[in-house]
Amino acid sequence: MKKKISFSTQGQRADIGEYKINRMLPNRYAEAVGPFVFLDHALPIKHSPDESVKKVNGSGAHPHRGIATLTYILNGEADHHDSKGHQEKVRSGGAQWMKAGNGIIHDEVLNVDPQSDDLLTHAFQFWINLPAKQKAEPPEYLPVQASEVPQQKLSDERGWIKIIVGAYEHLASAIPNYSKQFLYHIHLEAGKKFSIDTEKGMQYAAFLPLHNALINDTEYQEGEIIGFDRNEGIIEISNNSEAAIDIIVFGGERYAEPIAAGGPFVMNTQTEVAEAYQDFHAGKYGTISYG
Repeated sequence: MKKKISFSTQGQRADIGEYKINRMLPNRYAEAVGPFVFLDHALPIKHSPDESVKKVNGSGAHPHRGIATLTYILNGEADHHDSKGHQEKVRSGGAQWMKAGNGIIHDEVLNVDPQSDDLLTHAFQFWINLPAKQKAEPPEYLPVQASEVPQQKLSDERGWIKIIVGAYEHLASAIPNYSKQFLYHIHLEAGKKFSIDTEKGMQYAAFLPLHNALINDTEYQEGEIIGFDRNEGIIEISNNSEAAIDIIVFGGERYAEPIAAGGPFVMNTQTEVAEAYQDFHAGKYGTISYG
């Protein structure tokens, strides 16, 4: 049996500077999908070859507590600096994961990938809500380059699947899990189908960043996020177009603890959110040393 659709919607524009962004989550239908409480889609931008490289210099520095941020870069180079001394560049096809834990300040910019000729920037940023225990732990950072992302070809030349978070069959991502969670990038060739067996009680969503697709016999449009009911069933994705398409499927077990969000902080109570702000303004998250 195919899973029922519980909602579908387009994102809301939430541009940041020159980045054109659609905010997909939270939306009017869902505050979270599994542990994922936030999804921004940085729309693809074609840059001129003589465009200057943006530098991290503090102007975009901001704090987090209580979540892990996950940036998945389809095209471009993400330059990361944080107040715990991590500095890294992650290029097209890679991801960077940062556990904010009990508080961190980070700064990141997205540039054209110097190792690519496409002159594109295109990325996603997710926030993953941490259990209370991990909210109190020290921050961590993990860069995952494209060559380190598990990938598997689909049978019958249907395309491929990348495992950004979680596991699929015999493959598992290096990104830590504190609950059942998954994030897949599926590339489906023209005229092909792909199905995912789901688990009862888990929350699932699909996002169509650039293409239309037929999902459980209903056609959805480019830019839509689609949520599913919690019953067991199949998610079937069909590509009826004449070109390959890309789909993001993500979710996990429902976050069971209370959620209190305020700005860049996601905690369990409003008192904890207030404490997060107080600690930030008191300088307890440290400062970034730009090298």
